[in-house]
Amino acid sequence: MKQRYLLASLLAVTLSGSALAQNEAKFALPSNGSPGPHSAVEGGAIIDEDFADITTLPGAGWSLQNLSNPLGTTEWFQGNDATFPSQAGAPTAYIGANFNNTTGGAGLISNWLLTPEVNFGTGAELRFWTRVPTGGSQFPDRLEVRVSAAGASTDVGADNTTVGDFTTTLTVINPNLDTTAGVCPPGTGGYPEDWCEIVITNAEGLPTTGTGRVGFRYFVDEAGPTGNNSNFIGIDTVSFVEGTQGPTLPPPSEIPTLGQYGMIAMFLALLAGAGLTLRRRQS
Repeated sequence: MKQRYLLASLLAVTLSGSALAQNEAKFALPSNGSPGPHSAVEGGAIIDEDFADITTLPGAGWSLQNLSNPLGTTEWFQGNDATFPSQAGAPTAYIGANFNNTTGGAGLISNWLLTPEVNFGTGAELRFWTRVPTGGSQFPDRLEVRVSAAGASTDVGADNTTVGDFTTTLTVINPNLDTTAGVCPPGTGGYPEDWCEIVITNAEGLPTTGTGRVGFRYFVDEAGPTGNNSNFIGIDTVSFVEGTQGPTLPPPSEIPTLGQYGMIAMFLALLAGAGLTLRRRQS
């Protein structure tokens, strides 16, 4: 009888151990350490955009939204090398926006360029180049760089005064609409009149966890063809490198319950007791 009881206990423990192994597998992390929309090698650039042909941007996950009011005759457009050439590549290989994003002289430009969804993390880094025309600062421009941690969301609000999910400002180039040429990197004066590289990291506000998008917002008030502000900006060579994220715990529904562990402990205790009884009989 004692032997049959011992075998039954061993069988129960074996089955319980199998169930435990299955539950333990649910704790395994993805091979890249963090879930997300991209499978790039950790530390590699998952965005490397040269704007050689901006008609391909929507198919690559970019979003372009002009919410200027009144709405003008231009949106984001292919670079114009007659105004200035690109930072790299073909002379027109950059993306531009200008005063015709709105009309009149008292319009408010709010023209958005959103990156594809990216993984954030510790060590994440955004780089891009930007400028205005040489001598063009007399009609000052402004660029906001914002971030959303709402995954694939492209919600920038309903009009030119809202920002939707892009509530975090990473940097602003020429926030006060200064009419003098800016230095590089921006700090004093207005917008740089030569190509200037901007680097943004966690220190400037890139999230250390989650996924989302970066938004470039061409944002100028008193703008338009007859306005005091707004001229022409270019953006070129945008890259984004993922950071690393901490381990992600499984959903509560996949975590083994205390009851399962309790049953395993009970069977182990019964097995230990049965073994002790057999040893006593042999002695």
